[in-house]
Amino acid sequence: MSWKELIPNNKSALTQVFGSLRSRNYRLYFTGQCISLIGTWMQQVAMSWLIYRLTGSVLLLGTVAFINQIPSFLISIFAGVITDRFERRRILLITQGLFMFAALSTATLVLTGLIQVWQIMVFSLFAGIVTAFDAPTRQSMVVEMVDRKEDLSNAIALNSAIFNAARLIGPSVAGMLIALVGEGYCLLIDGISYTAVIGALLMMRMPEHPKKEKQEKILSGFVNGFRYCYGYLPIRILLIMVALISLFGLQFIVLVPAFAKDVLSGDSHTQGFILSSIGAGALTGAIYLAARKSVLGLGKVVSITGVLLGIGMIAVSFMTLHWMVFALLVPTGFAMITALASCNTLLQTLTDDDKRGRVMGFYAMAMVGMAPFGSLFYGSVAKWIGVQHALLVGGCLCVVGALCFEHWRPVIRRLARRVQVQQGIVPEIAKGINID
Repeated sequence: MSWKELIPNNKSALTQVFGSLRSRNYRLYFTGQCISLIGTWMQQVAMSWLIYRLTGSVLLLGTVAFINQIPSFLISIFAGVITDRFERRRILLITQGLFMFAALSTATLVLTGLIQVWQIMVFSLFAGIVTAFDAPTRQSMVVEMVDRKEDLSNAIALNSAIFNAARLIGPSVAGMLIALVGEGYCLLIDGISYTAVIGALLMMRMPEHPKKEKQEKILSGFVNGFRYCYGYLPIRILLIMVALISLFGLQFIVLVPAFAKDVLSGDSHTQGFILSSIGAGALTGAIYLAARKSVLGLGKVVSITGVLLGIGMIAVSFMTLHWMVFALLVPTGFAMITALASCNTLLQTLTDDDKRGRVMGFYAMAMVGMAPFGSLFYGSVAKWIGVQHALLVGGCLCVVGALCFEHWRPVIRRLARRVQVQQGIVPEIAKGINID
């Protein structure tokens, strides 16, 4: 394979970026998420800054993140079975409503001055349980929202694009609001923003699915889903890669408040700029993937960006100048989201429709479920050897993981080829498609 195949290979790349918006349902979802996710990122910045302001503890930052993320590790794989059994839009309406309740309740406590650390932990656990059901449902519902199957990979990339566009905007706004009026108003805005995605879900016209005469028991569904994921090498290796990126790459974000304050001698503005720099790179990566016309070459993209992610983290660990950190985090963010979204796209194109919820449940477990262990890892290592050295160790582990994936890539390509041809994601070149 030539390096030219890593570049978007269609002349109408700019048009292709928004190709999936031709589907009405996905267009509604896209609009609602654009609004809601800005609030979500404001909430994340506000919560982490609030915890660090109240306690000054890096370890507690990691502990709260662990409490929020551990339900995804324990529940997502079973939630994936439920996703395959019930109407996905109805599940999302429930989860989004629960997210709104948690955000508004926390905002009320902060604005009235009654907030305590134990309350933050309770709401973090509650939101984590809801996320365990929301994430696999949202991921698996994408295929139902696009009218043309060849637009699936574009829709997945656009999901990443709006997530990271919000990452670019939300933290900056949150940093200014925290400095002006405190964390509570960020949480209030987050709670209100959920009305956008709830409204979008209610306006969708989803196709009716015939009810199955015999429903699989939840335990049996889990066992069959596990056998499917473990027994098919390409899916198994991709899930392991997602877990490694989440564990050692994605979760260095838990150190951002401490890095901003202790290493860069900054404040909430600095934290916001750090997250926005990551978001700028991540948004660029998502747009790059959306501009691609096929999944051809995504395997190599995963290997390259995995190495780039690790190198970026290593470089940042040595920096103490604000502008150097911000500049280095842009390609680091690009690599992070490109690697994760590429794995997601490949998983979706290799998965049978009737097992999509369960595969996305394992994906959520790998991406979100492994995050609590990454949070504890970074919190503990930072307390032991310092924030910068913790970042250095995590970057080295990312490089090792990406090199291991590169070792397995030829085998994955050979085994995945027949499935991708049958799926016909890109009909015009289906006979030659692979994940090289």
